[in-house]
Amino acid sequence: MINVVLKMDEKEIELIGDNHISHNTDTPMLPTAFDKTDAEKIKTIEYHFSEIMKELGLDLSDDSLSGTPYRVAKMYVKELFSGLNPENKPQLSVFENKYGYNKMLVDQNINIDSACEHHFLPITGFAHVAYVPKNKVIGLSKINRLVDYYARRPQVQERLSMQILKDLQESLDTEDVIVMISAKHLCVSSRGIKDKNSTTTTLVYGGCFEKKQYRADFLNIIDQPST
Repeated sequence: MINVVLKMDEKEIELIGDNHISHNTDTPMLPTAFDKTDAEKIKTIEYHFSEIMKELGLDLSDDSLSGTPYRVAKMYVKELFSGLNPENKPQLSVFENKYGYNKMLVDQNINIDSACEHHFLPITGFAHVAYVPKNKVIGLSKINRLVDYYARRPQVQERLSMQILKDLQESLDTEDVIVMISAKHLCVSSRGIKDKNSTTTTLVYGGCFEKKQYRADFLNIIDQPST
């Protein structure tokens, strides 16, 4: 059976621009995404990236460039896009809330290192996450690891925010979670409009954070200067 991939033409691509047309919070993945090993993927990407470099007119016999295709391929599979592989998802250790703590718990200034799915250029910034415990609490480092896991794939910032929110809500068995991401997009600063100063902020939440006062308390906390 031959898989047919419907591809937009150049005019459609330019017309849509950077608009986000996906209707799913899950990252779009092929059913064959994990048929190959990481080593096989690296080898294939290495070949194709070397062809891209040749098309740009670069001389891969130069010592400085000869290893670039492999380095890029390894970076894609093992580092920058490692979050595509569910085997790399961190184990979210949750514990019984024995203290009966029922106030807001905030983990802020979590580093974001991602890449936009439209141009494969970096998205860098910070995530701020809070939840109000019920029966479960989570190890603080696990929130950081979860953010990093979802960031390390081709992303749009809205989807990234929602993936973190949804996963934490399911793991903690509560809707009382809020996620805020503020980030710079290199696809904005280095191409197109070339705006070096703008920052994009997304805010998603559920449960008690639907109430304005809870959101205000969260925003007030993350606005405080770090000590």
